[in-house]
Amino acid sequence: MSRQPPIRIGARGSKLSLAQSGLMQARIAAALGAPAGASKDEIEAVAPLIPIVTSGDRIQDRRLMEIGGKGLFTKEIEEALLDGRIDCAVHSLKDMPAELPPGLVLAATPEREDPRDAFISHICERLEDLPRGARLGTASLRRQAQALHVRPDLEIVMLRGNVDTRLAKLERGEADAILLAQSGLNRLGLGHLTKSWIDPDACPPAPGQGALVIETRAEDVGAPWLDAIRCRPTTIAVAAERGALLALEGSCRTAIGARATLDGARLSMIVEALTPNGAQRFRRHGEVTLSGADDAGEALALGLKLGGEVRAEGGDAILLPE
Repeated sequence: MSRQPPIRIGARGSKLSLAQSGLMQARIAAALGAPAGASKDEIEAVAPLIPIVTSGDRIQDRRLMEIGGKGLFTKEIEEALLDGRIDCAVHSLKDMPAELPPGLVLAATPEREDPRDAFISHICERLEDLPRGARLGTASLRRQAQALHVRPDLEIVMLRGNVDTRLAKLERGEADAILLAQSGLNRLGLGHLTKSWIDPDACPPAPGQGALVIETRAEDVGAPWLDAIRCRPTTIAVAAERGALLALEGSCRTAIGARATLDGARLSMIVEALTPNGAQRFRRHGEVTLSGADDAGEALALGLKLGGEVRAEGGDAILLPE
């Protein structure tokens, strides 16, 4: 076992977050020298998991944009990281704001899960098959706008809460269908509930969707154990997507989708932003051949370029009024 002091891992206390953090906990413990097949106690000894309840978890009856945005899922965890109460944090990358607090960095991204949005319903197989005026449950402005772009007749029902809560609301008939991240369903062992998937090229998912990320203090970014976590293709793709997010001043008040894919040295990307009602869509596609000198930097530049073009075309139309 490694002689390095334990790496304390902070994470949200939700069922999905703990499942995701547990996957990363095992990876981190192995990188620190825990033996293959290590017991839970052995893993906890080198990489203890510390659940932290965030403001975003406590407030479930309003949209994030009404109570402070995505940062409410990270604020308390990042405070613990800056205070030295934890050594790293595991997040869903799509929940991370475009800009981080000074002194913190996104240090490592492992292999990405399925980035697509999942369609779940008891009355039909696809979004396109919903009856006229059907109720679609989501708290995501992006999913709302993309759905209304295809089906302007739908009624959007605000649906926050963890995965189990949203599935229970569907069962109770509070919505006719819901949209969830397939990655989260897979990590909870619920992937079989999906009826169909939203085409990720026609309707790009949130920047970073499907990816987890480890956040650390800036001075810890070179720690050797982080190298064992990093996935190069995922790191490159999400750098491009977060570039678009940054260029579009991404927040819970903007409906932004971004999808980057890597094929050898060729990075392709789609970026879009929509008006909140889905009536207008502003979209760009671009490619770049990576030089190998600074792949993540080149990917970021592509995202910034495409996102900037979308922002220039869409202007204030893509912002939800305050």
